Amino acid sequence: VQLQASGGGLVQPGGSLRLSCAASGSIFSIDVMGWYRQAPGNWRELVATSTSGGSTNYAASVKGRFTISRDNAMNTLYLHMNSLKPEDTAVYYCNARDIIDKNYWGKGTLVTVSS
Repeated sequence: VQLQASGGGLVQPGGSLRLSCAASGSIFSIDVMGWYRQAPGNWRELVATSTSGGSTNYAASVKGRFTISRDNAMNTLYLHMNSLKPEDTAVYYCNARDIIDKNYWGKGTLVTVSS
């Protein structure tokens, strides 16, 4: 499975951004997809996940502001980010986990929230 994330950039506090993650390869084996982020000096942390059954899960820090969605026809995962805060600044990584719990990671995309 190969993952290609895009959509990062510089945005002002309170602004919005949409990240995309295109999946290719053995996508039939993917069960869970998600977004993680890593700020400088911090561990990588979960942002949101979406299962093949349609369940979603969010970190408390982003709940109500971020929305994860999947376009299965396009093999693409999205993260819609609203009301962005400076503390959301991080490198965002796309993740896929297959049916035997093997993890795949894409290269990150940098999101910077600053005025």
